[in-house]
Amino acid sequence: MRFISPKIDYAFKKIFGSNQSQQILISFLNAIIYDGENIIQSLTIKNPYNPSKIESLKDTYLDIRATLSDKSIVIIEMQVSRMQAFNKRVAYNLCKTYANQLEKGELYFLLNPVIAVTITDFNMFDELPKAINRFVFKEETKNVAYIGDDLRLIFVELPKFQKKLEELESLIDKWIFFLKETASLDIIPEPLGEVPEIERALNIANQANFSREELEEFDRRAIMFQDERGKINYAKEEGRAEGKAEVVMLLVNQRFGEVDKDISDRVSNLSSENLESLVKALFDFNSLADLLSWLENL
Repeated sequence: MRFISPKIDYAFKKIFGSNQSQQILISFLNAIIYDGENIIQSLTIKNPYNPSKIESLKDTYLDIRATLSDKSIVIIEMQVSRMQAFNKRVAYNLCKTYANQLEKGELYFLLNPVIAVTITDFNMFDELPKAINRFVFKEETKNVAYIGDDLRLIFVELPKFQKKLEELESLIDKWIFFLKETASLDIIPEPLGEVPEIERALNIANQANFSREELEEFDRRAIMFQDERGKINYAKEEGRAEGKAEVVMLLVNQRFGEVDKDISDRVSNLSSENLESLVKALFDFNSLADLLSWLENL
């Protein structure tokens, strides 16, 4: 058996965000949010994965959104590469999801809690050794939680998880191992197969269950990332900051269509280092507003 890595954006959504993924997502969220306790009983996945709607990197497959039975909203993101101001983006998406529940004039009591689950293939909190860290609003000196827990941030940092297959104990261990190591497996190992939802997730991740169109898209995305990095590396090796800016603007226009002169000038005036950071971040943007926010936060 050969498995596609859950770290790949559309593979992640096919596994956790398909119409057949409800029980998989329930098990995963109970592990990550509630330490494996069976708190979540049911949920509804918003905008389920649809292979016929493959459009562009990140647009269709980045986030999974689900509404729990208590009306709480969960947004989930898998982030492979570092990007500038990523911490701000996570907070922005959390607050935006919370605020967008209300139409103008609607009352605040209609707001439901929002939980942002962010999975990273890099470390975000060097001072925190655990792979999972959860954040809520608290008073600075007394550490007293804010009234209600409407906004929660949960981070899963994959590099911090070092357990081997034979060391897996909890549901949390098994799900993090699944995220981190699936691409290196050639069978469904017994410790993972003991959890029906993980076994089902592995069967979905089996390349044999991907259509030719999906596998071609998988390869296309990998090649695209390599090509774009190659363009920037070429410009860097040639030492031409101006040429590098032209390449980045080409990518911006391919991503969002022709942008106005103000944005073009701002990108062209970026330093060599910031241009490289923008390329790494570009395919994680969902809209032109994300690019503008990134530029504002420099």
